[in-house]
Amino acid sequence: MPKVLQGVRVLDLTHVLAGPFGSYQLAVLGAEVIKIEAPDEPDQARFQGSDQGLNEEGMGTAFLAQASNKQSITLDLKSEAGRRILRQLVQTADVLVENYRPGALDALGLGYADLSALKPDLIYCSISAFGSTGPKRELTAYDGVIQAYSGMMAMTGEPDTAPVKCGAPVVDYATGTTAAAAVLAALLHRKNHGVGQFVEVAMSDVAMILCSSHLTGHLWNGWHPEQKGNRYPFATIGCYQAADAPLMISASNLRQQRRLWQVLGREDLVKHNNGERIRAHAIESEALREIIATLPVEHWERVLQAARVPASRVQRMETMLADEHVQSRKVLHRFDENAGALEGLTVPVAGFRLGSCDVGVSKVPQAAGAQNEQVLTSLGYSHGEIESLRADGVI
Repeated sequence: MPKVLQGVRVLDLTHVLAGPFGSYQLAVLGAEVIKIEAPDEPDQARFQGSDQGLNEEGMGTAFLAQASNKQSITLDLKSEAGRRILRQLVQTADVLVENYRPGALDALGLGYADLSALKPDLIYCSISAFGSTGPKRELTAYDGVIQAYSGMMAMTGEPDTAPVKCGAPVVDYATGTTAAAAVLAALLHRKNHGVGQFVEVAMSDVAMILCSSHLTGHLWNGWHPEQKGNRYPFATIGCYQAADAPLMISASNLRQQRRLWQVLGREDLVKHNNGERIRAHAIESEALREIIATLPVEHWERVLQAARVPASRVQRMETMLADEHVQSRKVLHRFDENAGALEGLTVPVAGFRLGSCDVGVSKVPQAAGAQNEQVLTSLGYSHGEIESLRADGVI
């Protein structure tokens, strides 16, 4: 099947997670993504991950997770020669994505105003911690700092305990996803109107969007979301200890809570409106604790799911990955023997499918600068000029 973004060239000047994940989502849609790193300081994610050997090779799993389908070149953008090469590449590109501190690339003559003058239909996506406006615009931050800043950590964890960050870097991934969506919107606008534009994505803004319902409630009447662990307004949504493992139940609506109490043999606890459910929280939660504790989690999953009551045991990642449902969904891609040293590398691809277009990966992650000669040759550089650039530390 065709790729949605086939023929679209993306210059990826991002590092660590949010930016690289955003450009990765464009890559799985078929864009030609050229990752550009400093020769003396490549993406720090290359040196992070679960395999120390790969970390030492600059191919850490933190990098590999969002590097498939990308080419890699190295450029010293602090040098005039490096900046000249980038400007040449910009004239061949459709999109540039960067996540430097606001103003950093402008100081090098590589900001949106500079590059759009060379390529008026360029889509220039800037990802940063706090955006390019406002008093915090020059501050840098990572996922954990934004979770702390946004209020997410203050509402996470058990009551009266220290704040807790989410186990996964959700702000980073949400920021990357948002950036990819914004670039797609800009590409559609360019197709319809023939112009490029500046696209801005701030991690702090994305964190606010992730807290939308909490923010709306607070701004309406001053209600503040506090730490409540696994407790919900309704007792029929929560985590209860079965005889052998924790079980998450989400009998959210009135029909589901009716089916839950019926299958548990407690029809006397069925409620007719949500107000009754909220007022009966203590009674219902105690009943659920007593009942769920009597039998193994496997029993409760089978019985509740058969009754169309959402429920799942709390399980570790390896158990989830062994599930036949996960294996059937094709969210993951495993590279075969053609991947050489990376044979067996398995990476998440995308959380969506397109019925008429291919979404996937085929090219393994590349070492820093692996495509230097290929890309520079395409720009007209001779072998001797490329060697000179290498000797000067430009690439």
